[in-house]
Amino acid sequence: MAKGIRVRHSRSCRSRRGGRCDCTPSYEAQVWDATEQKRLRRTFDNPAEAKNWHRDAVIALRRGHQVTGKSNATLKAVSEDFLALAASGAILNRSGDAYKPSAVRSYRQTLTRHVWPSLGDEPIRDVSRADLQQLVDDAVAAGVPAASVTTFITPLRAIFKREISRDRLTVNPTADLQMPAVRGGRDRIADPTEGAQLLAALSDADRPIWSTAMYAGLRRGEIRALRHGCIDLAAGVIRVECGWDDIEGEIPTKNRGNRKVPIPDDLRGHLATVEGPAGALAFGDRPNESFDPKKLTARADDAWKAAGLTRITLHECRHTYASLMIAAGVNAKTLSTYMGHANITITLDKYGHLFPGNEDEAAGLLNAYLKRSIRPLPRTRDAHSGRSRIRSGTPV
Repeated sequence: MAKGIRVRHSRSCRSRRGGRCDCTPSYEAQVWDATEQKRLRRTFDNPAEAKNWHRDAVIALRRGHQVTGKSNATLKAVSEDFLALAASGAILNRSGDAYKPSAVRSYRQTLTRHVWPSLGDEPIRDVSRADLQQLVDDAVAAGVPAASVTTFITPLRAIFKREISRDRLTVNPTADLQMPAVRGGRDRIADPTEGAQLLAALSDADRPIWSTAMYAGLRRGEIRALRHGCIDLAAGVIRVECGWDDIEGEIPTKNRGNRKVPIPDDLRGHLATVEGPAGALAFGDRPNESFDPKKLTARADDAWKAAGLTRITLHECRHTYASLMIAAGVNAKTLSTYMGHANITITLDKYGHLFPGNEDEAAGLLNAYLKRSIRPLPRTRDAHSGRSRIRSGTPV
């Protein structure tokens, strides 16, 4: 066995009497803490986890870090603390922004449903990779969709990452989990003609909302929080300054990225019909009240069904906006800014397949560029053959 790892057999195992092992052994990892002058031990179900803990513990001790937390806090208790801090804005997400209220609620819901019933009462330092892998495997066997499995592992990744950053844990049990593949289809995108037909079928009151999603690419929450004063028809821009949460109401926009989005002519006509005080919400069933997404969608579905059109969602309208901008020749960086993405990588990951890039199109673009850019090379006469030839070298 590797150094620092000891195999532990049950008391009734034959190996204790010189025979062959007939139990399921555990594996104890040990390290010496010179600062505390004591030996630290952890027991695991398999040798790989024991080796990982031993390796990480040795590194942590060399750096002067604490290997194990001094409290017996349970996974649920630590999770509750994490959620409370995330809700207050004291903990930031991967982008360095405060967690949205809806994200914190989603974390709590998925932890309550999938994680706490089986592991909530376990001390967090005793939760192993095998425990979490079993949690994933059981969910898959029970028919839980792959995307939902990922959803309940995501908060655990953030929780354990924070515990490690605070030197309360050394091993991250969420690392290297075997997760089910999430295979989603392409998002629905309407072409320009279909988009115009979908908007034309709507009522005069609802059309500006849907056209703002389709021709400006605003998120649903950003449309709900949009105020009249942020629609500047004279300057031809929409100022996106806030988002909207179903419970909290107005919140900072995603990624805290206030931005200006240009207003195309097809959107300008729809927005010109929306009037009200500068500080009031632009869209709602009642003055200065945000619209109800469920009621809005139900009205639109009825209108499209009557017109024989295929329904679309507000988020799919946002995807449609991206496709229209790409087709119009807008570059990825500019599109990323208009859509409020944290960085251009998100834009390329989501919409890269829509940018010009297939072999025939790429070759055609390069051919056209070369024809426009390369000047005719001067011809000279060969002294030996008397024939003219093109002078070698790069034209200037």
